[in-house]
Amino acid sequence: MDMLWSGWGDPAKAAPLPETVTGLLRDLLGVKPRDAEPLQLEEIPVPATPLDEAVLQDLSAAVGGDEHVRTDAETRVRHTRGKSTPDLLKIRTGDVADTPAAVVLPADHDQVLALLLTCARHGLTAVPFGGGTSVVGGLAPARRGPLVAIDLRRLNRLVDVDPVSRTATLQAGLRAPEAERLLAEHGFTLGHFPQSFEWATIGGFAAARSSGQASAGYGRFDDMVLGLTLATPEGTIDVGRAPRSAAGPDLRQLILGSEGAFGVITSVTVRVRPQPATRVYEGWRFASFEEGAAALRRLAQDGPRPTVLRLSDETETLIGLAQPDAIGSDGAQNAGCQAIVGFEGTEEDTARQRELASAVLRECGGTHAGTEPGERWAHGRYSAPYLRDALLDAGAFAETLETAAFWSRIPELYDQVRTALTTTLTEAGTPPLVMCHISHVYENGASLYFTVVSAQGDDPVAHWAPAKEAANEAILAAGGTISHHHGVGTDHRDWYVREVGTLGVEALRAVKRRLDPDQVLNPGVLLPTD
Repeated sequence: MDMLWSGWGDPAKAAPLPETVTGLLRDLLGVKPRDAEPLQLEEIPVPATPLDEAVLQDLSAAVGGDEHVRTDAETRVRHTRGKSTPDLLKIRTGDVADTPAAVVLPADHDQVLALLLTCARHGLTAVPFGGGTSVVGGLAPARRGPLVAIDLRRLNRLVDVDPVSRTATLQAGLRAPEAERLLAEHGFTLGHFPQSFEWATIGGFAAARSSGQASAGYGRFDDMVLGLTLATPEGTIDVGRAPRSAAGPDLRQLILGSEGAFGVITSVTVRVRPQPATRVYEGWRFASFEEGAAALRRLAQDGPRPTVLRLSDETETLIGLAQPDAIGSDGAQNAGCQAIVGFEGTEEDTARQRELASAVLRECGGTHAGTEPGERWAHGRYSAPYLRDALLDAGAFAETLETAAFWSRIPELYDQVRTALTTTLTEAGTPPLVMCHISHVYENGASLYFTVVSAQGDDPVAHWAPAKEAANEAILAAGGTISHHHGVGTDHRDWYVREVGTLGVEALRAVKRRLDPDQVLNPGVLLPTD
């Protein structure tokens, strides 16, 4: 199944907002119904492909047949940009500026190599395409020539499982749910469950340094990666002979987070863990975000560390976004800040961890709210993007952004980003609702994930741009990173350059020039173009 072209995920799972939420949007934020319905897919004005027959034949030869080279309007629209709010607003109004000239589906690593050589020979630009879930402009590169989307869905196999070493090799186009199903047949789990889980791919997780909702227990995706295979216009890089090595710099870290700028990841070897015998998620309440953050820091630093550990601020808790499927519930029941604490493992280990963690959380001022909030969160853990689409349908603007910092900087980072968003959008005449949660914790710091809702304004894409820029500036000024898990793309590129510095960027550009001398792959994504 393909994802909804004009929104997120499975159309059958989309649902309109409750009347209580529609009324809140109208009364609190001045949200008005849309003036016009969005275009239908068949109404999108997609021009004919600019590729001539000779180029199409060469692309076909690279991937084993004409059926794997698609130039029809629907396929090209479905491979246009990613799933950020500006991406969706643009395609809903018929903006096809970033629509690829063709979508090509290689079946294996060698076909990807052949395809990259073909693109280089014909002066084409190529963008790797997995699940299409980028929210940072990662699928809208600058163009050196007509754009070709390399759809990796045919690279969808579990290649190998080593039960002794507890490793698995997965092809890059394998979607996360199918990867979990295949691993479960061998008694294992990857333990990587980001909000994009239902649609994202293994290669995308590696290319963007993804972080899942169970990262407190399983780690980020880049923690899991033991080896990778990368196809570049100059050949193959295959890294990862051992779990750790002192044989020079770790090239795995160079490939992880490279966002398709250095090459196309075709397979990933990861560490896996036994399927947990039990999973328990529960809710806790804290009087304030500050108090709750201190409790999370205590667990992250001194243990025991749960598998899932997240905290919503007062606004997010009040609105109900801590449990997306409960939006519009009675605010009187949502006072303070809600934390979700989850445990996975054997029944004995889980019981012991819950007991120890509960003692710490109570000592830090927490009140146990039972398992019902945790179960509701687990049931709705992938539903927030659908909620975003429903807000857009109702005439609201809704977008997210995230960052991370050391614990000592979290309070200032939280305040500065909220202030930047609130001030900028209020001055534009669209005062926002700004919510936040801590979604990932570490011994030394945590991530902050912000959700912003406002009226759309006359031009919703232009309306968001100054607020996003102000938030990015606030992040760097407060000592945060420009992205914790969404990646750099084009949206964060200029701030990433400032974060790592001129010399660091020049070193990475030198790598790109060696691996991709003709600038075939994702030019302008991650790094400035030459």
